[in-house]
Amino acid sequence: TLLLETDSPVYEGVRDSLAGFAELVKSPEHIHTYKISPLSLWNAASAGLTRKYILAVLTKYSRYEIPENIILDIEDTIGRYGKVKLIKKEEECYLFSEDELLITEIVNNSKVKPFLVHQVDHHYIKINRNFRGHVKQKLLELGFPVEDLAGYKEGAPLAVELRQKTHLTHREFHLRKYQTEAADIFYAGNTLKGGSGVIVLPCGAGKTIVGLRIMSMLNTETLILVTNITAARQWIEEIIDKTGVTKDQVGEYSGEVKELKPITIATYQILVYRKKKQEDFIHFNIFNKKNWGLIIYDEVHLLPAPLFRMVAELQSMKRLGLTATLIREDGKQGDVFSLIGPKKYDVPWKELEKQGWIAKAVCYEIRVDMNRALRYKYAVAGSKEQFRIASTNPLKMDIIRAIVQEHKNDNVLVIGQYIDQLQEIARDLNAPLIYGKTKNRDREDLYRQFKEGTIKVLIVSKVANFAVDLPDANVAVQVSGTFGSRQEEAQRLGRILRPKSENNQAFFYSIITKESCEQIFAFKRQLFLVEQGYKYVIKDQIK
Repeated sequence: TLLLETDSPVYEGVRDSLAGFAELVKSPEHIHTYKISPLSLWNAASAGLTRKYILAVLTKYSRYEIPENIILDIEDTIGRYGKVKLIKKEEECYLFSEDELLITEIVNNSKVKPFLVHQVDHHYIKINRNFRGHVKQKLLELGFPVEDLAGYKEGAPLAVELRQKTHLTHREFHLRKYQTEAADIFYAGNTLKGGSGVIVLPCGAGKTIVGLRIMSMLNTETLILVTNITAARQWIEEIIDKTGVTKDQVGEYSGEVKELKPITIATYQILVYRKKKQEDFIHFNIFNKKNWGLIIYDEVHLLPAPLFRMVAELQSMKRLGLTATLIREDGKQGDVFSLIGPKKYDVPWKELEKQGWIAKAVCYEIRVDMNRALRYKYAVAGSKEQFRIASTNPLKMDIIRAIVQEHKNDNVLVIGQYIDQLQEIARDLNAPLIYGKTKNRDREDLYRQFKEGTIKVLIVSKVANFAVDLPDANVAVQVSGTFGSRQEEAQRLGRILRPKSENNQAFFYSIITKESCEQIFAFKRQLFLVEQGYKYVIKDQIK
């Protein structure tokens, strides 16, 4: 663990150096916390950073002498990356290592053995090329991340040219510097060093644009995997708006529509659908129906665990992961590393806020009481029911009304988890509600009206947590959430971080019930936001 003082005159230089080999964990105002882990070191190694460089940075800037065991751990860990390489010879895949004993260890490991064909000699093992991903997974578990140099197949050609003016608004369209950098690093001159990996950018920073830029560099048929139908249609809109691709070249593959086009956007849900738990995923063959040259995994931190098996079998295709966070609640960051690829690019949100590319946000936690009758009901309830009682506290309604009135000229999202609560809020505010049963056609119409300013207040359930582009939303009111999920908190805050045309200011309100389990879970979310550097204000009521 590294602690970095933000008031130091060399802070920015140190921050930029650390970003290459350490993960930023917390970034409150004065002291930022970084973590060096095996994955962060292997990401660094894949980007070309050496142990000599890492130790030089630590030695130069550390206030105290670096413990000897830390130096040895870093040297040992980073030295493991690339000890085993995956290469291709005459269309066959081989594991190669100069370390004969390591080859012997791999050949005799029971977890890896099912995916091997035979040992060629002391340095080469022929593997079943269909199990390229499985081998990388297993070797990562053993602590030997594979450097994959086996290359990729060429997908079917498709010209994807970025427009200089958008199609819908005819405004000039320019990539931001960091978007170009991220795409260039992923592309890596179209060498074996590029073509797979993850780009990490905050919500509102334009990850979709990075995806379009990479598509225009590769000029190949592309499969894009997204979290839901709304996200799929937003991708379609962006592709048609900002590239020369025509509408008939872009298809949606979801529960509602099943089109296969040169660019196809499919939902995670349709890919993991099966009639019975024991049966195969019936839509998995979408990966083989066209000659894809690139697969984009949007919100890759939400990639469903069953899809990892599919991804393991798609290693011959170029793979791009896009995400605002590499935090996975199931802890499968290692699978993302080995199957999608190492982290290629990362920009802290604070930097983009400073440059004006995302909005400045202030977070408020407003605590309300329970009346006596509700307090009694809460006291005798089980833990799960207690959370629901606290979350749906009727006294929250007065606060919601006050916030909406305070921000009557703003664009307000009211976000919650319990549908009956949201329906009541929608009736009280005379505002539309989007939830699971809302038809996609109606959702899109309401999102459009909100964007146009016809609707100033929109009530949304957790269906709007992910990949919903509402650039003008500048106020979010969270009335209930999921047990202190950091991931959910980051995504909900992300709904209002798109840059604003005037003062670039956003407001995020969480309304919670005092002295309840909801307050305990809210503390976890509060800690996460404070550690990320957001200003956090606690109030008992709106002044």
